Parts: sequence; structure tokens; C-alpha cells
Amino acid sequence: MFGSKSENGYMEVLNGIKIKTLNYGRDTLMTEFLLKKGSILPEHAHINEQTGYFVKGKMRLFIDGSSRIVTPGDSWNIPSNSKHKAEVIEDSVAIEVFSPGRNDYMKYVYDGDIME
Repeated sequence: MFGSKSENGYMEVLNGIKIKTLNYGRDTLMTEFLLKKGSILPEHAHINEQTGYFVKGKMRLFIDGSSRIVTPGDSWNIPSNSKHKAEVIEDSVAIEVFSPGRNDYMKYVYDGDIME
């Protein structure tokens, strides 16, 4: 499948945090997060391995008790079942891939963006 760039389809999942599923396959799912300055992604864990790339802004990312300030061009991997959270320092954009794909994120697919 191919995806097309669109400003449409973002859903606010937490105060100041919007998500859109950009594309997905049998085993992976790719999302874009729009993160407002001052927003917090609370600590959580899930079975999905999560690999991310930071496009814009600045945030502090915590993974299993360690933290780092990430800036554009930085990337990360969060192993399955690892606790993680984020504090957004500047308006930011992140791309993340989940494996296996997150079924709960399928509701954030914007049909106008995905082309078969």
C-alpha cells in the first residue's frame, strides 16, 4: 500500500497529543505523532516493540528508567513490555513504527491517505 501526505485525519488521544496512522501491513504499523509543548505522555508499556524517529521539536523521552532529550534526527527503540513516557519541551513531530502492529491504532487510519 502507498500513503499520501495529508493534513487531515489526526485524532487527539491525550491533551496536546495527536496521532494518525500513516500506513500498516500484516506485521507493522507506522504512525505520526503531533505533540504540543507542555504535553505529557504518561508512563505505560505494551507488547509492541516500538521504533521512533524524531522529525521536529524537542522532548525528553524516558525508557525503562533512563532518559534523554531527543531532537530532530534522533531515533530510539523501545523493547516489548518496557515502561516509557515522554515530556514535550517544544512543539514536536515523531514517526513511530510498531511491531506487531497495534490493532488499537487502526481507528486512527485516515482512509483518504491510504491507497491500495
